[in-house]
Amino acid sequence: MNPISLPKTAQGEPAAPPGFRSPQLGRGQGRRLAEPPAVGGEGRPSGAGTSPGTSPGAAGALSGLLEALCPRGAAAAAARPAGDSRPPSPPAAMVSCGALHRFLFEYDTPRIVLIRSRKVGLINRGVQLAILAYVIGWVFLWEKGYQETDSVVSSVTMKVKGVALTNTSALGARIWDAADYVIPPQAEHTVFVMTNAILTLNQHQGHCPELPDDTTECRVNKDCVPGYVDIHSSGIQTGECVSYNNSIKTCEVFAWCPVEDDYVVPRPALLQEAENFTVLVKNNILYPKFNFSKRNILPSINSSYLKKCIYDPQTDPFCPIFRLGQIVKSAGQNFQEMAVKGGVMALQINWDCNLDRSASLCVPEYSFRRLDNTDSAHTVSPGYNFRFAKYYKDSNGTESRTLIKAYGIRFDIIVFGKAGKFDVIPTMINIGSGLALFGVATVLCDIFVLYCMKKRYYYREKKYKYVEDDELGLIETYGTNS
Repeated sequence: MNPISLPKTAQGEPAAPPGFRSPQLGRGQGRRLAEPPAVGGEGRPSGAGTSPGTSPGAAGALSGLLEALCPRGAAAAAARPAGDSRPPSPPAAMVSCGALHRFLFEYDTPRIVLIRSRKVGLINRGVQLAILAYVIGWVFLWEKGYQETDSVVSSVTMKVKGVALTNTSALGARIWDAADYVIPPQAEHTVFVMTNAILTLNQHQGHCPELPDDTTECRVNKDCVPGYVDIHSSGIQTGECVSYNNSIKTCEVFAWCPVEDDYVVPRPALLQEAENFTVLVKNNILYPKFNFSKRNILPSINSSYLKKCIYDPQTDPFCPIFRLGQIVKSAGQNFQEMAVKGGVMALQINWDCNLDRSASLCVPEYSFRRLDNTDSAHTVSPGYNFRFAKYYKDSNGTESRTLIKAYGIRFDIIVFGKAGKFDVIPTMINIGSGLALFGVATVLCDIFVLYCMKKRYYYREKKYKYVEDDELGLIETYGTNS
């Protein structure tokens, strides 16, 4: 075996052998102190691989392969010029091999260091207290993280009641009831109440002048095209130019005559009394996961109360009968203004139930809002309207109809909500998540101690310690004595 000679320092004194720690080392005592071991005949450290306690295996084979791919020691010494006393600088290949060695053969394990510091201790307890308040206050008390939840399944039926009287030059005195103004009589989760209308009476199929506009006005017959039809026209042009009135001529059309004139919408609305109509809302809900069902007509409501009650958020919050004017007013709208051109309202029913408590406490909460856009910047085609007709035949079999362009308010019933009930699985999941969050306190305190405090270098030396296994044939590194 070749004798090992210790290198000397710049002052000519022998350098400390590997493994020796000077008691006078200060702040730098956590740095790596390493000396290259003596090299044998094959570029390996003396005695490497010959320890009686080491048995060959996968780790040894992998280490040998890396030694062959990444030669050290002799190759590096041969590349240095004679008499060069400067510390050797490793080539790029050796740096890459060193990184590969560290990636494969280094393992990090936590080390507990007790730091007696008021500042760090208060930060740690403050963060832990904030996490505890979040888990208990928000997750469990507010969000009820201990419960299993289910979404509501519901059905809705509605019935509108009310009578209105109108007196116009076209119709005379007329009574309107639910069969006249509820269109269609039944719909799913919605009801439409007509509040205004443009009526074109006694239309027959025949030839008549079209309404005047830029495309239908004419002077002679050649201005009209036979068979021409426009998406906005009332019928098909015949090619004739006829008088619409004493001053205007328009193209003649084959259509339901006389054609509808909807340029002027009646104001005030035709059915002003619709504000006092009422709607009965019957809502049945089910939470299938918990096999829990209920209806908005509560068990405490009897038939005599139902005949005379009207919903009021203060005096009758559970009455299922609503006055149309009150619905619109609760949404911050004016019924008479809305009745002229129509709109869309939402009656929202919220069922949020805590099934850990009594079922009688699971009750509906009603709210109201307007759904169609009322922004002053969007004034094109406001409101809600559509057309329908009522058809007749006289004794001669001649068909006629009354065309109605109906304006009104559509009431959409929107049901939502969720129910919760205690269950072990979500409780344990949220407890485990809360305990895991306590690790955040450790991370924040480590960042503060190692990067923000004045003694950060001292704390780093105490926190990190390097231990290397010499059976891998690596350069020995010495950490702190702590």
